[in-house]
Amino acid sequence: MVGVQSKPAKASRFSRPEIRHMEMLLREGKDLSDPNFHQKLADEFNRAPGRVESKTIQMEQVQRWFLNRLKFHKTEDATSRSSSKEVSPDGEESLTINAVHSSNLPEEDGEKVTEEVEMEFEARSSRDMAWYDVSTFLAHRILSSGEVEVRVRFDGFGPEEDEWINVRKGVRERSIPMESSECWKIKEGDIVLCFREKDEAANYFDAHVIQVERKMHDIRGCRCIYLVRYDHDQTEERVHLSRLCRRP
Repeated sequence: MVGVQSKPAKASRFSRPEIRHMEMLLREGKDLSDPNFHQKLADEFNRAPGRVESKTIQMEQVQRWFLNRLKFHKTEDATSRSSSKEVSPDGEESLTINAVHSSNLPEEDGEKVTEEVEMEFEARSSRDMAWYDVSTFLAHRILSSGEVEVRVRFDGFGPEEDEWINVRKGVRERSIPMESSECWKIKEGDIVLCFREKDEAANYFDAHVIQVERKMHDIRGCRCIYLVRYDHDQTEERVHLSRLCRRP
C-alpha cells in the first residue's frame, strides 16, 4: 500500500444479506470463477431494494470476494493442523490462527469470542486511518506492553496490504449499512462510519454527527441530510443516509 490512494476499490461494502448469499453459493460449490457469474450476481445485488439508494456493487468486487474466499479455504486445513510461529522485526512472536470463528481474538474487555459465534470484523489501517472489512486474521502477538496485535488481511486486497493492528484500538465488529427506514436512529452526537470520496480515493472513516436535517422521504428513499465531522482530520461534510453505517 502506498499513500492514501492505495485502496480506492472500496467504493461500497457488501451488506450482511449479500455476504450470507455469497457464502451460501460458496458452500454449494457453483462455478465461482466464471466472470459471467460474478456480473450476474453484481446485477442481482444492485437491483435489490436495499441497494438502490446505496453505492453500486461492481463485478470486480464480487470476483475478488470469491477469489479470496477460495484461496483461504484451500489453505484452511493446513493452517488449522499446524501453528507456525514467525518472528516480527521487533522481536515479538506471533502465532498463525484460524480466523473463521476469530476464537483467538480478544475483545476490549479481555474476554474471548467463542468458537460457536461467527462475527464479522472491520479494522482501521494505520496508513490512512480508514476502516476496511477484515477477510482473515492471519496471526496474533502480545507486545511487551501487554497490548495485543493481530495481522489482518483486508477483504479484497492481497498479502502486500497486510498490517499488524492493535486489537483494542483498531479492530471491532463490522459496522452496519443504513436503510431508509432507519434514518431516525441517527441523532446528533452519534459516532458513525461515513463513506468519503476525495482525491480519487474512496474510504470509510469514523465521524461524529454534528447536525441532522430531517426531510420527507420520496421514491428515492431517505432525503435527510447529515452534517458530519470526520474524526481523523476534523473536516466537515453534508451527506445523505446512504453514505452512513451505524455501529452495532
